[in-house]
Amino acid sequence: MKRTIIHTGLALLLLVFSHSQVQAQDAIAGIQDANQKVRSYFNSGTQLMYAVGAILGLIGAIKVYQKWNAGDHDTGKVAAAWFGSCVFLVVVVTMIRAFFGI
Repeated sequence: MKRTIIHTGLALLLLVFSHSQVQAQDAIAGIQDANQKVRSYFNSGTQLMYAVGAILGLIGAIKVYQKWNAGDHDTGKVAAAWFGSCVFLVVVVTMIRAFFGI
């Protein structure tokens, strides 16, 4: 236990006395840089969300078709849930686009 305290103390002293130059950038410049990066990746993210939505839509359609052929009584509920999840993805993209003004 004593060694741990000594090692921690030495590490702290090394950290305090180490000489390194730190430069900070302007806060407004940092926010503008982050804003530009989010805007530059938005179209790729939109396409990715649409692709995921298409895959989920196909999986949902297959599951609903299987339930319908099996004669299950909750087919309508499952179809509504899968359709709702696909609509949600489209609405999220639209809301993010409106929020960021893209």
